[in-house]
Amino acid sequence: MSIRKEDALEYHRRHPKGKVEISPTKPVSTQRDLSLAYSPGVAEPCIEIAENVDLVYEYTARENLVAVLTNGTAVLGLGNLGPEASKPVMEGKGVLFKKFAGIDVFDIEINAVTVEEFVAVAKALEPTFGGINIEDVKAPESFEIERRLVEELNIPVMHDDQHGTAIISAAALINGMLIAEKDFADIKVVCIGAGAAAIACANLYVEMGVKLENIYMYDSRGLIYEGRERVNKYKAKFAVHPGNIELEDVFEDADVMLGLSQGNVVSPEMLKKMADRPIVLALANPDPEITWDLAMEARPDAIMATGRSDFPNQVNNALGFPYIFRGALDVRATTINEAMKIASAKAIAELAHEPVPEDVMAAYETRDISFGREYLIPKPLDPRLITRISCAVAKAAMDSGVARKPIEDFDAYRIELQERIGPSQALTRKIIEKAQKDPKRVVFGDADTFKVLKAAQILREEGIAKPILLGNVDTIKELIEEHNLDLGDSPIIDPMKERATRIEYGKVLFEKRQRKGITLHDARKLMRERTYFGTMMVENGEADAFVSGITKNYPNALRPALHVIGRAPDTPVVAGMHIVRTKRGPFFFADTTVNKTPDAKDLAAIAKMVHDAVEQFNIEPRIAMLSYSNFGSNIDDETKRVIEATRILREEYPEMIVDGDIQANVAVSPAILNNNYNFSPLAGKKGANTFIFPNLMAGNIAYKMMNQLGEAEVIGPILLGMKKPVHILQLGSTVREIVNIAAIAVVNAQTHAKESRS
Repeated sequence: MSIRKEDALEYHRRHPKGKVEISPTKPVSTQRDLSLAYSPGVAEPCIEIAENVDLVYEYTARENLVAVLTNGTAVLGLGNLGPEASKPVMEGKGVLFKKFAGIDVFDIEINAVTVEEFVAVAKALEPTFGGINIEDVKAPESFEIERRLVEELNIPVMHDDQHGTAIISAAALINGMLIAEKDFADIKVVCIGAGAAAIACANLYVEMGVKLENIYMYDSRGLIYEGRERVNKYKAKFAVHPGNIELEDVFEDADVMLGLSQGNVVSPEMLKKMADRPIVLALANPDPEITWDLAMEARPDAIMATGRSDFPNQVNNALGFPYIFRGALDVRATTINEAMKIASAKAIAELAHEPVPEDVMAAYETRDISFGREYLIPKPLDPRLITRISCAVAKAAMDSGVARKPIEDFDAYRIELQERIGPSQALTRKIIEKAQKDPKRVVFGDADTFKVLKAAQILREEGIAKPILLGNVDTIKELIEEHNLDLGDSPIIDPMKERATRIEYGKVLFEKRQRKGITLHDARKLMRERTYFGTMMVENGEADAFVSGITKNYPNALRPALHVIGRAPDTPVVAGMHIVRTKRGPFFFADTTVNKTPDAKDLAAIAKMVHDAVEQFNIEPRIAMLSYSNFGSNIDDETKRVIEATRILREEYPEMIVDGDIQANVAVSPAILNNNYNFSPLAGKKGANTFIFPNLMAGNIAYKMMNQLGEAEVIGPILLGMKKPVHILQLGSTVREIVNIAAIAVVNAQTHAKESRS
């Protein structure tokens, strides 16, 4: 995936600037709240902590707070940029900690060049944090800094650039060895690269049983051997060979190649010299030491991993560090020791042997993920990572005596871990991943606007969709040039200049609507409108989905789609659904855009469509048929509709989790449900996650208020019940909203294509 400079800069400077912010975790809306949060109430925990310093973990956020600490001397692959230039990377690391493991982060960039300065700053910060992640510090200083901090601090410290790669690659090596039927004590390892990550990998492999004398480590000057000059003490550990050996020669009968250097330094001829079933870990990024295709051509029996996401077996640090720190923090470990690192590597390796969940396979658009040469380690989207790795790390900390707060009930702990990271965070990512597996042609009816063109560029560059742009050709080209956009060879079509096509399309529309008040002349004239022209492209199979509406009100944008494409067979209504992403997970609202006052049968039909749509996201729908009353507490014409719709659903779909009539606050409160309405199928299931509103006014107001006041991200509207994929945007939709809807349209089109073939 290519990222344009302008896009990256705009992303980071968009308000609010940067990628992280601090939010209060307690209410501060009244004078009493303020008195509890600060003076005089804050004095009480201060006094308690002064008497027992361990209580800082009970009364403050320290237990869940990690410092991402750097001096900017080795920023990504960019070198010594200094502390200020490293800040975007450190903020990004904080985002990954939060998203994957629910860990809060302060990124701290310091002017500390020497080991002594860095260590002094880190030691002074210890009372603030539950752990420290060292990042982007150059070797060999990084080795000494980590060693000193591990010895001198009483909290977990890890240099992820070293140990993250070591742990994930070790997991791949464990499973590669199993497939190759080899033993750690017997293998010969060629290590190309001698930086922080390479040395950490080699050290961990030794801990796991590889013999030191069987490791041949190369830096930019060649093999590290006995007596070689200018070798630092960290490399010197691997100077165990009596003399120099050329890289081309050392591959003879080697079992493992570990690459952490630069792209294209290994030739096919080198691989051909390796032993049977060689394990090739070509981890340089973005270009591996040898490409997947070349390696497989040279050695079809090879077991290979890279650092890239577009090849099998991606060694990605995000598989490890969030969950390792999670487990270490939760037992208040005093360090992250070798036992914890090995435990995490083994947990990752073992997870790859288990059946892959349906939602993971769906995210990667395949049903063929199982342990083997092309699945050595789990996929980054696997939701089981947090429970497996964090539990393994916590247990290892307890067994090795570094846990100050042992976990007594691991079953309860697993549930707690799952609740920390709800499905909301992964939902959009899964949709986009699924769309990227088979991008479809999406027609944009408002392509002469900057936001649509910007979204189209993102969709094209990220391989989510193949945009088709409708509008005035000159205007679109001017906007592309003015904003320095790149739409490549995306078709630009002006319906006004497509007379022959309009005539053909008009005939099709006339045949559909001739008994519904439209003449042939009217039909041909309507084809000048982009909404009619674009939906007819989808109807005729010249495109796969249609997205429009950013410049029109919703009814006017929807009407052409209904005229041209129409409802799906046996579908009495179409409806609009919004996904509301919250900290508690995703919630689904319907109908929010189409039906003003649906009767009981239509309410039931809407609920069934929404149920099926939610299942496509691999989420179990728990449906609340909303009202202002609870289970018949008020009976009138309004509540009767909801009660009857619920009865229809229960009778026709007995397996569905649905109840009503029910108030919104009750539907989302497990406590109220369990204490007062334990007869409801929603009780004991964390409440509802899918809400069917009794009328359009209620649904539309609710999702808009959530969007503006509820600190929630709203995705939609998603149009349900159409024969082919059509989605109508709201006026003023943002670029991100357009991208999300287009990704959903692509996934809908994929499903439609599968159903058409079956």
